[in-house]
Amino acid sequence: MYELSAVELIQRLSIALAIGLLIGLERGWASRGEAEGERAAGLRTHGLAALLGGVWGAIVQPYGASGVVALALAFVLVGALIGAYRYRENMHDKTFGATTAIAVLLAFSLGAFAVIGDIQAAVAAAVATTAILALKAVLHGFVERITWDELRSGLALLVMSFILLPVLPNRAIDPWDVVNPFELWLMTVLIGAISFVGYLAVKGIGYRRGVAVAGMAGGLASSTATTAAMSRLAREYPSQIGASAAGAIFANAIMAPRILAVVAVVNAPLAWRLGPPVAAAGALFALAGVIMLRRSGGERPGESSGMSLGNPLDLAAVMKFGALLATVMVLSRLATHFAGSLGAYALAIFSGIVDVDAIALTMARLGATEIGARAAAGAVLLALLSNTVSKIVMGSIIGGAGMGRRLAAASILAVAGALAALWLSGFGDL
Repeated sequence: MYELSAVELIQRLSIALAIGLLIGLERGWASRGEAEGERAAGLRTHGLAALLGGVWGAIVQPYGASGVVALALAFVLVGALIGAYRYRENMHDKTFGATTAIAVLLAFSLGAFAVIGDIQAAVAAAVATTAILALKAVLHGFVERITWDELRSGLALLVMSFILLPVLPNRAIDPWDVVNPFELWLMTVLIGAISFVGYLAVKGIGYRRGVAVAGMAGGLASSTATTAAMSRLAREYPSQIGASAAGAIFANAIMAPRILAVVAVVNAPLAWRLGPPVAAAGALFALAGVIMLRRSGGERPGESSGMSLGNPLDLAAVMKFGALLATVMVLSRLATHFAGSLGAYALAIFSGIVDVDAIALTMARLGATEIGARAAAGAVLLALLSNTVSKIVMGSIIGGAGMGRRLAAASILAVAGALAALWLSGFGDL
């Protein structure tokens, strides 16, 4: 008994045809400069291949395992046919390439899948296929620009996420019942992934597009490191101190949503509590950066290219952050055990001088189980304040008094806005 009604079958075949036409549109556009008859596969061929796959899927559907074999044989025949035509085209053009042949086979397969499988999955795969085909120049350019260290770091992130993480014990292993290897490594991978995304953004976009983009992308990796790098630029290029300060301020602006995102992964209610003051501070940092960038008159060509950030996902950096996070976790447990929330506040102030992510993640955990959301939120805000002050001092030491004054002015505006948002949202309910 045939499972699909006539209406359902027509709908699925129509989707199969649409899938083929979508892939064929990109293939036809890419080869639009070739004369008629010199293309192995274009819009019509891909559309017909997908429709053929849909028809074969409809034919073999009632026959179970034997139908699967018949569909596989049809796939092989289509592959052989398109392979032969593609071979003749490569001989004629004296080129190498199998992308078009693979695209036709995908069109056939997705056409069949649209009839006998999940329609949404088939359409999603077709969109992904078309996107990959259309992004040929971008992907090739990325491969040409990427270095071995960056490739190795990306592979390291995959190993950390999908090989090491699942085998770690998901329980506390220390005498203080605080260091959970699975949670610790998960947080380390989270920060490493955010850092790597920021690093790739800087590499892909380039600093010549403006210090705003460089500062925001650098802020994804490390706002403290970006502030230090921008302060160094301010010292090396005194005429562009305003633009350098703007880059550091934009890094501070992007730190706000980054911290909220990191905390939300572990403790969403705490992120909600932190939202008003942290978001207000980030918005005012961004406003101050825009004003300062406009007043600076832009940057001279090539000056921003002097900034270079190291790859944030090398093994040493990852292990250092993991060790720092474990240390902060243990100290937080001891501080809260002996001094309650006051101990957490003191630790947050000292930890924030160097890094905010570690204390934010730690407080996200403790806020859900130990000290409560109010104390955890207060500790994170104190860490952010401490980190902001440390950046002002860093900017003054590395970049000079002018850099420090600009960072201080933006920081005062942001802190005032955070306090106002805290008061408006209900100071007692923090």
